[in-house]
Amino acid sequence: MAKQDFPWWLGLLAVLAAAIIVSVAVSPDSQVIFTAVAKGLGVTITVSLIAYGTSLLLGLLLGLLRASPFKPFRELATFYIEVVRGLPMLVILYYIAFVGAPALAAALNWLIAPFIKLGWLAAVEVRAFNFTVRAVLALTLGYAAFIAEIFRAGIESVPRGQVEAAHALGLSHGQTLRKVVLPQAVRNVLPALANEFVAIVKDSSLVSVLGVQDITQLGKVYSASTFKFFETYNVVALFYLFITITLSLAVRSLEKKLKRSVHP
Repeated sequence: MAKQDFPWWLGLLAVLAAAIIVSVAVSPDSQVIFTAVAKGLGVTITVSLIAYGTSLLLGLLLGLLRASPFKPFRELATFYIEVVRGLPMLVILYYIAFVGAPALAAALNWLIAPFIKLGWLAAVEVRAFNFTVRAVLALTLGYAAFIAEIFRAGIESVPRGQVEAAHALGLSHGQTLRKVVLPQAVRNVLPALANEFVAIVKDSSLVSVLGVQDITQLGKVYSASTFKFFETYNVVALFYLFITITLSLAVRSLEKKLKRSVHP
């Protein structure tokens, strides 16, 4: 077995992280910054996890529609995917926050208008949808388009002969999908799906433009009030690097395990 090369990039990254950690440890100012920014860690993780979970579900649905033999379903899914993938995530975030939320409130008020007139229900206000919810919805709708393409590729990677064999054995289309296609498709795309989680953690920083109190927003507020931009963004970078590098190493480990299970 060939000896693996030492991952020098990881060694350099460890040195960089160690330097930042030492600077935080020896500097009273950095310790204060670390404490202030750390309060947003829970929001960052929560937003990332919820957005990722919901985008997985929506992405799977879109991927199934994209691979559907029924043309109208394929066309609708393709329309959504191509439009959303063509928009920057920040634009989607602004659109959902300042266009989608008011439109949804107006639509709900239109539906319940008779009950509002009778005094049975109160009108829905836009502020009922807080910015954290809007941010999660935007990330969900944006990443679902990319995840849908991953699922579609996974579904199409399953040999056609297996599908035909399942049909020959009397399995319906739904049974073939559940018992033959999806188990293999999900296995094939697990590393790609894990990489999307890393991406969504990084893009969760965009929610700071809506004032959501995540790591980036708290760092921005602290640096703006103290003008300690270098120290503050060092700490912010350290948080994101720790999360994303840990996840990236986990993805690499997953890929190796999958390769060993396929080629023992």
